[in-house]
Amino acid sequence: MADLDLGPVWLTLRLAAVTVLLLLLVGTPLAWWLAHTRTRLKPLIEAVTALPLVLPP
Repeated sequence: MADLDLGPVWLTLRLAAVTVLLLLLVGTPLAWWLAHTRTRLKPLIEAVTALPLVLPP
């Protein structure tokens, strides 16, 4: 494979790494908060976070 063929692969790997990092930084505290809170917003936030599973992109 030539170096030009690896460009999209490296782009994909970098994008995947950034996405995982952002989701860990946002998702972990949000999951902890949802597990330990009793606010009235909890059902709404749970529904919004479940939307990507229900609605395809």
